[in-house]
Amino acid sequence: MSKINLYIVFSILAVILPNHLIMKQKNKAESKTAPTEWVLSNLKEKMPGKMRVTGNPGTVKCKYGEAVSFNGTTDAIFLDSMPLTGMEQFTIEVIFQPASGGNFEQRFLHFGEVQGDRVLMELRSNQAGWYFDAYIKAGDQQCTLIEPNLSHASNQWYHLAYVIDRGKLITYVNGKKELEGNIHLVPLKGDKTSIGARQNEVSWFKGAIYKIRITNKALKPGNFMRY
Repeated sequence: MSKINLYIVFSILAVILPNHLIMKQKNKAESKTAPTEWVLSNLKEKMPGKMRVTGNPGTVKCKYGEAVSFNGTTDAIFLDSMPLTGMEQFTIEVIFQPASGGNFEQRFLHFGEVQGDRVLMELRSNQAGWYFDAYIKAGDQQCTLIEPNLSHASNQWYHLAYVIDRGKLITYVNGKKELEGNIHLVPLKGDKTSIGARQNEVSWFKGAIYKIRITNKALKPGNFMRY
């Protein structure tokens, strides 16, 4: 190969390789910040070998597509996965339909450990409807957000958001802010997630869940997933 041809080859490589490395780093960074999205009706295909099911959660048609229904007594999904690991701020979103007639205390989403570090999305159900209960324990810090007067009708679809943002826990229902509290977040321990019940198989959820999304940043209502 002539010197001219070698010069042309090296010149091309000098342009291509840096761009390739930049794109590789960009893709790597984007993969770290990409949301974790679970459409529950597709979860078994998405997470083979990492999922255990109790009872018989079924699928139901809804305005979003297919959701997974939970009977409030035996139905739950347990995952060997905990997407919140290492996050300093985050947003958990759930599109769900709480049904009437369930237990008073229902934990429909539980991340982390059973009794140690944990994030819980819960509701309290009564004849009037339901109200949101959000809880976090991180190290020796904990925060609970609950207000019985913020009641909602059962048997309807809702979007919930649970946001950790610079020392604050903030909750939203259908994009409307409900409560706020203080929490100094330290890296959460634990590597499990349960959907439809607490990880120790109590406080069963009655209703349906369409989708769960976990984002590695504190989102504002304008950036919530569409519902």
